[in-house]
This record gives sequence, structure tokens and C-alpha cells, in this order.
Amino acid sequence: MAYLRLVVAMLRKASFMGAFFLLLSTPLYAASTDCSIEPAITTAFAVKRVIDGDTLRLHDGRSVRLIGLDAPEMGGRGLSAQPYAVQATRRLAALVKANGDAVHLRLGEESHDRYGRVLAYAYDAKGASFAEQLIAQGLAFHAQIAPNTLSADCLVKAEQRAQQATLGLWKSARYTPVQKIKGGGFNLLQGRIQSVQRNKGGVWLELGHTFTVNIPQQSIAYFTDQAFEQWQGRNVRVRGWVVDRKGRSRADARWRLTVSHPSMLELQ
Repeated sequence: MAYLRLVVAMLRKASFMGAFFLLLSTPLYAASTDCSIEPAITTAFAVKRVIDGDTLRLHDGRSVRLIGLDAPEMGGRGLSAQPYAVQATRRLAALVKANGDAVHLRLGEESHDRYGRVLAYAYDAKGASFAEQLIAQGLAFHAQIAPNTLSADCLVKAEQRAQQATLGLWKSARYTPVQKIKGGGFNLLQGRIQSVQRNKGGVWLELGHTFTVNIPQQSIAYFTDQAFEQWQGRNVRVRGWVVDRKGRSRADARWRLTVSHPSMLELQ
């Protein structure tokens, strides 16, 4: 009997120590590698048409801009389709068709853009992310605009897999020096931070007399523990939508890119 009590005590101690060491080896935070979610928190909608690789038209007439990605433009109005635009559109259409010509949506914290389109995360009936699949296949770039950054970590990882495998867009995509920028729209750019300024508009990174990166005041909280002033002289890679400010104040740089989430900016 005493022997049995001794064995039980030893097992309890081993169980406790195992749990203790498991706790020590488990990180307090691990970036998500899967964008899937519980389907119950989404709502299904019938899709009337796939506009391009990141935009849908619902049967109720609303247009939906998918959160977390930027797919190549299909062109129109005299403009040619960008590389892989057709493939991205067809892939999204295939995902919608495989889901019964429907999409399961979860609204973003910011639910509409300036064009009146619904901003939403898109999934199939099992909760698999459409954005993750398009990005992982090299048919779109990850693109995070706060506060709609629920899937930022896993979409970054999906893009890394596509880039490492040289899929789709990553067969030719490169970060362009800011001095060689040719137009607005979504760009991958790189340059050297010549000066850092901070005011009520947020943080301003000057990458030459023609290009400025702005981190808005309301987005600074996403950049935790960053001494922005120490960025001066560093090389940086940025991505996002560039605005051509030609014809405005001469004191302003011609090109401006707004970064509202750390995943859109990489210090070298």
C-alpha cells in the first residue's frame, strides 16, 4: 500500500513537472500561420460577379473589396490588364464557384472605403481564407490598412511562401528605387531615409525631395517601442498605394505613401 502511494505521488510530480516545462517552452505569443476562422462568425452572401482578384459584386448590388490583399488591376478605359490580373480574377472566381457561387464575409472594423464598397474578410463555408489562398499562389500582394489588420501575420507568411517558391507575381516582382517611380497606385519601393519628422500628422519619412512616407498619428500605436528618429540613414522597403501630389504645394514631396501597419514597412 505504501509502495502504491509512492508511485501515485511520483506520477503526480512527473505530471506537474511536465506541465511546468511545457509552460516554459510555450511562447507567450506565436504569429498565426493560418488565416482560417470559425465559419459561424461569418455571413454567407450570393455572388453575382467577380470583378477582379480582390473585388466582388453581390447579388444584392453591393460591391465588396476584400481585406488583406491587392491583386493586379484588370485594366479598362484604354489600359491593359496588369500581369497576372486575369489569373487572379479566374482563381477568385473558381474559389467562389467551388463555394456554391457564394462568399462568407466578416466585416472589417472599418466597414466601407471612400468609394462606398464594403470592406470585408472573405472565406469559404469551412472558414478558409480567400485572401490567403490568392497570396500563397503569388496572385496578389499582402496589403494591410489599419484598423483592418486581423489577418496580417498569416498573410505575410503566405506571401513569404509564394516569394520563396517564386510563384506568380514573384517571378518578376521587385522593390523599385523611389527615384525611379513612374506612377501612382500600389507599389513596392525602396530607398534611404534621409530625415524623420514628427508632428500632429504623424511621422514623416523623407526618402528624397520627391518621395515621402507618412505613418498617421492614429497608426503609431501599431509600431510599438519604435524610436522613429533613429531610423534616419537606414534603408527601407515600403509597399502601398502611392499618391501623385503634382501641382499641390511646392513644399510637399510629389509622391506620398501612407503606411498604417508595420507589415507594410521593412527597415534594412
